[in-house]
Amino acid sequence: MSAISRRRTSLARLLSTAALTAAVIAAAVPSATGAEQSASAGVVKVSNTVDVRCAFLTYKRSGDWYFPADAPKGTVWLQHGFSRSNGNLEDMARRYAAVGFVVFAPTLPSADTFGCTVSNLGNNTAFLDNVADLFGKASDPTDKLGRSFADAAAKAGRPGLRLPEKFVFSGHSAGGEAVSYVANRLRTHYPSAFARLSGLVLLDPVNSFIGLNMANALNGLNTTDLPVHAISSPPYLANGQASGTKELTTDVHRDFLGIRLTTGSHCDAEGASTDALCTLPNGTPQAANVAVLQEFATTWATDDATGTVAGTHRPGGSRYEALRAAGVIQTLSGS
Repeated sequence: MSAISRRRTSLARLLSTAALTAAVIAAAVPSATGAEQSASAGVVKVSNTVDVRCAFLTYKRSGDWYFPADAPKGTVWLQHGFSRSNGNLEDMARRYAAVGFVVFAPTLPSADTFGCTVSNLGNNTAFLDNVADLFGKASDPTDKLGRSFADAAAKAGRPGLRLPEKFVFSGHSAGGEAVSYVANRLRTHYPSAFARLSGLVLLDPVNSFIGLNMANALNGLNTTDLPVHAISSPPYLANGQASGTKELTTDVHRDFLGIRLTTGSHCDAEGASTDALCTLPNGTPQAANVAVLQEFATTWATDDATGTVAGTHRPGGSRYEALRAAGVIQTLSGS
């Protein structure tokens, strides 16, 4: 069977699973707005919408905002993957917020008549260009992202807060491809916004079955010094045989590109917010793996936003080497 045939077969299986569970997903997406106070770390969650252009339409997509207790160090765009929603990344969003980030977690379509999807099922580049426009114009408080943030900040009791200048993009599964594409789009079309982007943290990224979005994006970003790191699980069907991780380590030529959890699951990034759609085909995430993923993701994001380097969480560091010696993690590096 050719590589293209294998991709199409895998895509058919994923689409079949998504179709059977679409009603469950729709029912699980929260619809209420207003502020919800976290019991831990003083994190406040607000749900509203954000305007995203799709062809000749403007979609009002669900957007969850998370506010840290203290002055934020930056903004994390946290993007879910194929057939998922922002609610599936709530646990991860709260972890980013707990260490001091404002977090923006939108729900983007997984199926759409006009191709406005998080994963490239035909040609979603025009839609992702529109997503990039959100961040390209983020410094304008009257533009799409600025309006959504201002509304959320007011509801969270932080009306004087400005959207933090520094951005970190973090995406799970197909969301890893989406954030990579948008980052490179900022590089080529919004240089001032790209200068505000501090790093990418990819969570078991998956390369789309169609097109070269991730390859083109990572090859473009390879020409920059933007920090790019991944936390991956071993290759299997759910992550396209680690297709996104393979793309990363092929296209970005650096000695250290992140870690692989040797017993990891594709659901690890969702943690306590995962559901049966993820766990039935992939197994329930191990608590220890979830904890390591959240620890490293938040540490690297903090490094990126603040310009520091936590040596403990990189090769040679005490924490890193203890986990590697125990067989918990392996090192990802570029070829």
